[in-house]
Amino acid sequence: MKHLMIGAALSLGLAGLAQAAPTDTVGQSPWGPADEIGALNRITPESILKVVQRINSGKVYDLSVEYYVGMPSYYFLGQPRYQIWNVHTPQGTIVDDPNGLGKEKNSLISYSGSAISMYAHTGTHIDALSHFGLKGKIYNGFSTEDNLGDRGWHKAGVEKYPPIIARGVLLDVAAYKGVDVLPESYGISVDDLKNTARQQGVKLESGDVVMVRTGRMQWFRDAERYMHNTPGLTREAADFLADGGAVVIGVDNISTDVWPSKEQDNWIPVHSSMLSIKGVPIMQNVNLEGLAADKVHQFAWFGAPLRLKGADGAPMRPVALPID
Repeated sequence: MKHLMIGAALSLGLAGLAQAAPTDTVGQSPWGPADEIGALNRITPESILKVVQRINSGKVYDLSVEYYVGMPSYYFLGQPRYQIWNVHTPQGTIVDDPNGLGKEKNSLISYSGSAISMYAHTGTHIDALSHFGLKGKIYNGFSTEDNLGDRGWHKAGVEKYPPIIARGVLLDVAAYKGVDVLPESYGISVDDLKNTARQQGVKLESGDVVMVRTGRMQWFRDAERYMHNTPGLTREAADFLADGGAVVIGVDNISTDVWPSKEQDNWIPVHSSMLSIKGVPIMQNVNLEGLAADKVHQFAWFGAPLRLKGADGAPMRPVALPID
């Protein structure tokens, strides 16, 4: 699997490199030629108020993962791993005296400061529509030639995303299948999604944030086991959710796509279809275990990515509150 993915692309962050079927072209936004956020346009003040008014519990489910050295990431594609280091320590401040206050004052007030470095698509994160493209263009026809500079994207950067507040739906496919974790490289089908929703008594609606559980989050602390040969959505399943009006689609593993790809000519069809054609943001590494354990299948979903100007994705810490 590792060698397959490395051979397929040098970086998940370069738009236009996915080998698409010859008929695939980028989608044009129904919200106009200047649109940079796609399906997120379905979120309105009215839709936000509607879901917030349905909150029936003060219990908050944290849907994010911890960031730690050695965590799962796309380092097997050459991306930088998550790192954290101290740039100020109490003893170092006394010795170096960077503030010029002297030993006595620096001994009284302890000072710690840290810095981090990581790939933008690390941990619980959301992909911007600029993350993947087709034939040199991203969603809504913006070309890499005119819009991608050395300091990131001039169009469709993740900073354009608004805070996301919407009805959330958990589709616990692993529970529907009666397993703790879906098998390796299992492709979640349209029927799987429909039957899971039916079993849970949930009806999908336009404007939903849809979270799909494979069970893989249980392996998150075992990076090598977690990362490779992942179950995931087929293109048809993702298109079904997008065509139904989903504003965000998320999964509890490292890739929304099933690995390896089920398509001969496209090594990452869900990413390229959702981001490049449908204009639907996708998320990875979403922690759905708490919701699944409590069988909470509908909730108010709150999340906002870091406003990293020009970036093709960003970490976020979504939360869910049950609704009636």
